[in-house]
Amino acid sequence: MGDLSPLIHAVVAVTLQCCIGFLWGQWGTGGAIGCMWFIAREHTQAEYRWIAQFGAGKRANMPWWGGFDWRAWNLPSLLDWLVPVLACTVVYFAATL
Repeated sequence: MGDLSPLIHAVVAVTLQCCIGFLWGQWGTGGAIGCMWFIAREHTQAEYRWIAQFGAGKRANMPWWGGFDWRAWNLPSLLDWLVPVLACTVVYFAATL
């Protein structure tokens, strides 16, 4: 069985989006909040990977752009934020049509 974290992240993000959407009608805001949680989480993990790979294990060695360095990203980490973004986008358009 493969890594289910992208799907779990999407379920959490869409659940938050639906809570905000149904309560206040703010489907875009709910989706943005749900997605930003996972985008920030994956960016932070990329920073830690950069520190481990290129910064000799010391946070002080990481430049401000370390978390944006493509070498610190891999397919699972990209999917962990892309799948929630796509799911919330679909829900947004379905809810606002």
